[in-house]
Amino acid sequence: MSQEPPRPLSPGISPLLVLAKIRGILDAFTLSRPVLTLAEIRTATGFPTSTVNRLVSNMVAERFLDRDGDGYRIGVTLAYWAAPATRGLAELDVLQPVVTALRDETDETVTIFRNEHDLRVCVAMAETRHAIRREMHIGKILALHTGSAGRVLLAWDDEALARILQAPLEAFTPSTIVEADELRRVVDDTRRLGFATTSDERDEGATGISAPIFDSTGHVFGALGISGPTYRIDPARLAALGEPLVAAAEEATRLIGGRLPA
Repeated sequence: MSQEPPRPLSPGISPLLVLAKIRGILDAFTLSRPVLTLAEIRTATGFPTSTVNRLVSNMVAERFLDRDGDGYRIGVTLAYWAAPATRGLAELDVLQPVVTALRDETDETVTIFRNEHDLRVCVAMAETRHAIRREMHIGKILALHTGSAGRVLLAWDDEALARILQAPLEAFTPSTIVEADELRRVVDDTRRLGFATTSDERDEGATGISAPIFDSTGHVFGALGISGPTYRIDPARLAALGEPLVAAAEEATRLIGGRLPA
């Protein structure tokens, strides 16, 4: 999971180092690994054994963590404390800091696309600072069968996929997939891998990589994606973008109270 740096303290206030360690332990838990043993917490944080044992015991006592068999998970009480933080905020307001942080980390345009009437619509973005960029704006509408974001939205929405496969698939470039069987195959690959990468499908010379954000029911909320010109996002860089993207998508899922599909 991507971690934002601590906020600066007011002048004259000394940091409480134990709070940073508590945060480090909480950050070790993810949606894909919600239960961790003490050994796994030590590995994830790099903290000494005595520190982990002492802090975890105290965090269980204060209900920051709950026991789960031989492991630990984030305490249910934390969800109660966290609820006021997002009350009154729209989901996209909550997610914009994730989009911006990922843009700052990768220096490429980052977007969230959602499925609206079997079209994919850009609902949030942070634009690259590079002078050469792919044109993008909030509200931009693109075909659902093209691009990495479209592939992600179809991979976790069987009904939308069925509708798209029944209709003619328009070709936008020579690389656009227009055969239903081929589209189904790459969508199945996306679901298996957990993310999608594409090049030249909607615009020649453009490459993208996207991962799913899930809502509280485990359904796909949107596709978080990084895109840019292919000459800048070559295969090696595309592979390197996968880890921060998937981590950011998981963070986004957590922020809106989502969960991974069963």
